[in-house]
Amino acid sequence: MVNMVMLVGRLTKDPEMVETENGTKVSRVTLAINRMFKNSDGVYQTDYVDCVLWNNFAKNVSTYCSKGDLIGVRGRLQVDIYEKEGIKKKVTDVIAESITFLSSSKNKEGTVLESN
Repeated sequence: MVNMVMLVGRLTKDPEMVETENGTKVSRVTLAINRMFKNSDGVYQTDYVDCVLWNNFAKNVSTYCSKGDLIGVRGRLQVDIYEKEGIKKKVTDVIAESITFLSSSKNKEGTVLESN
């Protein structure tokens, strides 16, 4: 079985890194990704995809990227199901395994960050 996702999109806001109680760095970012076709009104629609960045990915993206920067993310889908107030909720995230800075106002473009 294969679980792999490749995305290229723009950051919807400045990335913010936080540390968990045990000191692990994490950042949640959303990529705005235009669809390749126009809708019936002649407008390109946009999908918004949530990505989770851990450790050095979280640190580097929050250091070198800002809102509107174009990045590439290769990773895997992770689906979490939980219950809140008796209602089941499902959240789908992309867990980053590789990041490429495609246009960054703070960094040299083309930098690729790979997981260990």
